[in-house]
Formats: sequence, structure tokens, C-alpha cells
Amino acid sequence: MRNMETRMNPVLLLHGALGSTTQLEPLKHKLESKGKKVFTLNFSGHSGEPFRESFGIETFAEDVLRFLDQQPLEKVDVFGYSMGGYVTVWLALMHPQRIGKIITLGTKFDWSVASAEKEVRKLNTEKILEKVPAFARILEHRHAPNDWKELLKKTGDMMLSLGNNPQLTAENLKTIIHPVTIYLGDKDDMADRDFSEQVADWLPNGSFHLLHDTAHPIEKVDLNKLEI
Repeated sequence: MRNMETRMNPVLLLHGALGSTTQLEPLKHKLESKGKKVFTLNFSGHSGEPFRESFGIETFAEDVLRFLDQQPLEKVDVFGYSMGGYVTVWLALMHPQRIGKIITLGTKFDWSVASAEKEVRKLNTEKILEKVPAFARILEHRHAPNDWKELLKKTGDMMLSLGNNPQLTAENLKTIIHPVTIYLGDKDDMADRDFSEQVADWLPNGSFHLLHDTAHPIEKVDLNKLEI
């Protein structure tokens, strides 16, 4: 068993939009208790990491590649939560040799103009300050010293860009040969279940798993339901 563990890829955990590594600490500890070597990173513009000139899926993928080179890590299995899952699958497409097994949770693959506009409406700064000030304080604390309002704006622009030009399509998903497990909660109000199942079908080695009584926020997910 010990020899098998040494041959396993390290695991990289990637957070979602407006998120940070702190949200992944419970999962990190759980995996480490099983003897796995686990890494996390904050995407640029998140959790105090400086903004780069560009912002979006390709930029975050570059963040990951830079991190892997700095460690150094030749190849990793990746768990990507929400946007982190989209970044992971994009990395598998563009740099397949650096990525092993992929697990996504709550990742929105169904980007269109209409779905992007729906998500962006949730990112209205004034409404957040008025209706959910506690969330505004969380974002302010989580991303300091960056301006969380700037991060909100850039995230909305990224979503609109994805809506107009999704980077993962039926055509390129069919070329990704990595094992990909797509988890989605049955109460997730962001990702579309039917489309997520379709993505799993397009992927040559994809599988879809519905998590019962599970909403989108990772803090509310029963980690025992995940096989990583």
C-alpha cells in the first residue's frame, strides 16, 4: 500500500469565483488525513493576490501552471470547485500532460448570453451591500487588501465574456481523455443539471454524480460524499 501511495499524483484544490483557499481547508485536511499530498493556491485577484493585466479562465490557468512550475510539480490530480472546475478542464485541454484525474463540483458549464446575464445580476454591488451586508463583509475580509468591488466587476465581465464565447464546447470536450468526475448538488442554483450530464457524456472518460440535498456553497457540502 505504501508503494502505491508514492505513485499517486499530488492533489491540487482550486477554489471558485470570489473564493479563496480558506474555503477548501476542510477538504485539504480530510485528504491529508488519508495520506495524500495536497496543495492549494489563490487565483490572481483573489485573497489578496495581486490582479494581473488580464482576468479570466486563461489567466487563472496560467496561475496554476506557474504554481506547478514553482513547486515543482510535474503532474497533479485536480479538484476544482465551481469556476475552479472550469479552469481545470480548460487546463486539461491546453496542457494535458500536467493534469491527471479531474473532479469538479458545482461547475457551471452551460454558459450562454442569457445564463451569464443571470449570474451577473447577482453581482450587483449596491444590492449586496443593501440586502446581504454580511456577504459584503466576508468578501472585503477575504480579498483584502484588494478592493472586493473591483473583483466583483472583473468577475462579472469574465462571466459575460464566457456567455458570448464559451471556452469549453462540445467539440473540444470530446478531445479530453482525462478521467473527469462531475459532481453537482440537486439544489445547486447555478449549474444546469441536464447540461452537466451532457458534458459528462461528451467527455470520453466522463461521469456525472448528483449529490442529494446539496446546494452550491462548498461550505454546505458533505465532503464524505466526494470521492477524490
